Amino acid sequence: MAQPVVDLPREFNVAVEFVDKNVAEGRGDKVALFYEDKTYTYRQVQELTNRVGNGLLALDVEPEQRVMLLLLDTPEFVGSFFGAIKIGAVPVPVNTLLKAPDYLYMLRDSRAKVLIVAEPLLAEVAPVLRQAPRLEHVVVVGKAQGPQHDFARWAAGASPALDAADTTRDDVALWLYSSGSTGFPKGVVHLHHDMVYCADTYARQVLGITESDRTFAAAKLFFAYGLGDNLYFQF
Repeated sequence: MAQPVVDLPREFNVAVEFVDKNVAEGRGDKVALFYEDKTYTYRQVQELTNRVGNGLLALDVEPEQRVMLLLLDTPEFVGSFFGAIKIGAVPVPVNTLLKAPDYLYMLRDSRAKVLIVAEPLLAEVAPVLRQAPRLEHVVVVGKAQGPQHDFARWAAGASPALDAADTTRDDVALWLYSSGSTGFPKGVVHLHHDMVYCADTYARQVLGITESDRTFAAAKLFFAYGLGDNLYFQF
């Protein structure tokens, strides 16, 4: 059987590999993300990741529990994605162009405990939230209402320091729902090692991406290709 190109230790967390490692190796002040007219360094990404992770822990999110991300391509997506992974939870980025019945199906199918949603997308999913029996918390990037959590306040109130959960390279890191097939979308499971192998075998060896490159893809972050080319390939 062919061996993986990258030899990873058994005890492994991909958020540490992509976020914390860059800071530890001296790239903390290097630009990691461009968003509109702002830049975000690896250190800023790490801080947001840690605050979101601690915020999720405060909501009693446990390892392997799903956190649905109904978010636009923003820094909050990045912090939520890596923050969930760092505590051993499982982010589930979903298509931002779907309708309420689709979101209800995914909430039920994933058994998501927390939904982090962008305010412009809240109106579509709001009518079905009460029908998702495992959903306990809704965090809104924007204006929250009633029992919902305001993302900015929620994250700001959490600690910027966070130790990673005791995960392994073969633990579940994220789900991505399939598209384009007949029937209901399928929740495709990705493990902690998968993004590292993809970044090495495709981004580095095929595309030739280096740490000095800037990348942009039209695909959104909830698509597998967009998630790679617009986010973790550079990390």
